[in-house]
Amino acid sequence: MAQVTTSQQVNEQIMTAQSAYEASRQISPRQRAEWLNAIAKGLGQHADELIELARKETHLDVARLQGEMKRTIFQLQLFAKEIQYGPHFEATIDHADPNWGMGARPDIRRMNVALGVVGVFGASNFPFAFSVIGGDSASALAAGCTVLHKIHDAHLTLGLRTGEIVVEALKNAGAPEGVFSVIHGREAAEALVDHPLTQAIGFTGSLAGGRALFDRASQRAKPIPFFGELGSINPVFVTEKAWKVRQNDIVSGYANAATMGMGQFCTKPGLLFVPSFNKDEIIPVLIKEFSSKKFAPLLSANLRKGYEAALAKVSSLTDVEVLVKGNEENIPSPTILMTTVEAIKAEPEILELEMFGPASIMVQYEREDELTEVIALLEGQLTCTLQAEADENLANFIDAVHEKCGRVLWNGWPTGVTVSYAQHHGGPYPSTTSSARTSVGTGAIGRFMRAVAYQTFPDAMLPPALQENNPWKIIRRIDGRWLEAE
Repeated sequence: MAQVTTSQQVNEQIMTAQSAYEASRQISPRQRAEWLNAIAKGLGQHADELIELARKETHLDVARLQGEMKRTIFQLQLFAKEIQYGPHFEATIDHADPNWGMGARPDIRRMNVALGVVGVFGASNFPFAFSVIGGDSASALAAGCTVLHKIHDAHLTLGLRTGEIVVEALKNAGAPEGVFSVIHGREAAEALVDHPLTQAIGFTGSLAGGRALFDRASQRAKPIPFFGELGSINPVFVTEKAWKVRQNDIVSGYANAATMGMGQFCTKPGLLFVPSFNKDEIIPVLIKEFSSKKFAPLLSANLRKGYEAALAKVSSLTDVEVLVKGNEENIPSPTILMTTVEAIKAEPEILELEMFGPASIMVQYEREDELTEVIALLEGQLTCTLQAEADENLANFIDAVHEKCGRVLWNGWPTGVTVSYAQHHGGPYPSTTSSARTSVGTGAIGRFMRAVAYQTFPDAMLPPALQENNPWKIIRRIDGRWLEAE
């Protein structure tokens, strides 16, 4: 077992990170992109080694880990391209205008700048995609920040080795010492959140752990932003018409999505709302789907313990029945529970209990208009899904749904969060602590930046992004119009 990082060591690492931030904040996007690409190349060169370490520590199969590695490398490369194009700067130039509508306007120019030193807490369920150099670390580096990553105990050996590879890649690319480093242990985590030079925190994990850190970050003498993803139940709503047309396909798709990755995805569909059904028609479809899947132990003993406690609590609620009973073996088989909308309205707690593992709930309704009442009871979610037919008029229902979540899906399943320009992985609390931000996709870079405006500055004293001749060749908004670099 690796030695934990002491608070004194954290202080030294943060001081080095601050120096690295100050030394690198004026480098060009092209140079920063070279750093990201160097990390991606380093991961690729050591992919087999890292995947084998991950397999030993997580119980995940090689195919899944290869997919995660591919995603992590792609994300770094995509961010490298994005920062050279420059939309994250939001560089905006208003030239002086004596005839401006509200009176003479001075020359004023605004851009986003990096926050500084950022702390990132890795997730247990994605050892690459949401871990050491996953989304939060990659987007903070792309923004121009320096990063201290707190390794998750569930894959400590992997985290330490990944950290070594990232640091070595940055060194070989000419980055200053301290642009990236890793820490380990609870004392180190608390010291990272508390340190006056830490400017923001990125977190992916449980509601309890995330809320404790969020409160700590907010209660500092100088509060800092805390971008936390804390969990979600991801309800799926099936209309009467869709259920009539493709009941078996919906049940099969649900069974697959609810147990993908052993149900250890933050986007797992935890609730499926359907018209009243005959159990004898549904159970064979579920069992058939489960019989064709390969299952594995949960990622860690702590996750298994939490899953069993949550499943027991949900199962004990009034009017919750077992539709398909799982087992308590080392490799647990899936559990599907069922209840009714009436039961939920009488005991809404069921809408707040996430079962992080291979379990989900089918909820029967008598009338479709009951679903609007349920939506009003929901807490914030990462996703909400509609299974419906194209000729249905669901405008009001969709309006109600989007008030509760960050991503709305039509006739799909929420598992699988692609890295792209339009992706939004976030939602109202408690799914995240900042519903206006995404933790996946190119938009994630903006979390770790803030705006600064420069008024009536000589051109030579402006940051390159705002100078008249646009030396960085980035996209900018000039006098109200977005213009590509020439």
